[in-house]
Amino acid sequence: MSRKKLFVGNLSWSTDEESLKAHFAKIGNVVSVRIIADQYTGKSKGFGFVEMDSADLAQLAIKELNDQPFMDRNLRVSLALERAERGGNEGGGRSERSDRGGGGGGGGGRESRGGYRPDRSRQAERTY
Repeated sequence: MSRKKLFVGNLSWSTDEESLKAHFAKIGNVVSVRIIADQYTGKSKGFGFVEMDSADLAQLAIKELNDQPFMDRNLRVSLALERAERGGNEGGGRSERSDRGGGGGGGGGRESRGGYRPDRSRQAERTY
């Protein structure tokens, strides 16, 4: 059997891993549950991952639980993408979802540097 990991978003701040596991266990065998927490505060970021025992159970969970209420919020349930599939930025830089620049190791956009800085390489090209 091939296990499938699901992304679960829009979690209530009071959701814990045991209650989330019990909710998904109504669909079938749950292999693992992980709610992502802020590294500094330890509080939930409002999303997590549930690994189901098979691809069929994962599809059934999506069908039955997506956009359905759980602890006063409608869950967002979809197949989780592997890190390589998400189009992550190796070495920093801008992500597709952010227009604020920044990022680790690779520098950021103009906005993160505190003002406008002309692109010197383009200026040099124009003067030749």
